[in-house]
Amino acid sequence: MSEMTGTEALARATRRLAAAGVEGPERDARILLAHALGVDRGRLLLALPAPLPAEALERFEAAVSARAARQPVAQITGQRLFRGLRLKVTPDVLDPRPETETLVEVALAAPFGRVLDLGTGSGAILLALLAERPGATGLGIDISDAALAVARENAEVLGLAQRAAFRRADWWEGVEGRFDLIVSNPPYIAAEEVARLAPETRDWEPRQALTPGADALAAYRVIAAGAPAHLAPGGRLIVETGAGQAEAVAGILAGAGLMRARIVKDLDGRGRVVEVRSVA
Repeated sequence: MSEMTGTEALARATRRLAAAGVEGPERDARILLAHALGVDRGRLLLALPAPLPAEALERFEAAVSARAARQPVAQITGQRLFRGLRLKVTPDVLDPRPETETLVEVALAAPFGRVLDLGTGSGAILLALLAERPGATGLGIDISDAALAVARENAEVLGLAQRAAFRRADWWEGVEGRFDLIVSNPPYIAAEEVARLAPETRDWEPRQALTPGADALAAYRVIAAGAPAHLAPGGRLIVETGAGQAEAVAGILAGAGLMRARIVKDLDGRGRVVEVRSVA
């Protein structure tokens, strides 16, 4: 047992994270302390007055050091809650973000049976959809073998492996058949803008999942080119977009012959998701 109480360790960690420029330092310190202790965050308050076990203090200090280096909390704890699903997260996948839940909500607004997720990463979008549609099946595509390993593990843990297949491919490469629903959160940050991202994103998340290169809209052009041949009649394509991109993306998709473009705003009021349909 160490001589430091949870309260003292939490205060010291909060000061260190604040000095490192971390936003919400006390919140992050609490998450990391609960993780180090192996307790639910709701029960952390009960543990604060007592001296910390030496092993827990060592784990906590290592986690705080990682966070001070601006490693994302989800990578340190190895997990992220996304629409109520506890997903494994590693440096090989994007940390699932709350705004991506907007895409899931739009997708769930209409029936679907077969789903394709282009650039699946951790599998967050596909698995969230299948979890809420027990009769649906899906295919997740990614160019990263490491990301696919994470997605497959998430599917297994969530009991969705029988309905979720994953395959390595470069966008439409080798994809056969038609789908009721195609979803994607593709890379949409221009290469020149990456340097201006927060360190948590710029330094710790997979670059190929962040930027397609000089043309921030390049991935949408590829998606638009292949979508008509892979959508079932009346099927939907739904994509997430970056700040200020929704109108341009809607134009790209409409130019490929997809119909009824609709832009949906996220909780911050920004155009975040574009939905289109194939010709019925």
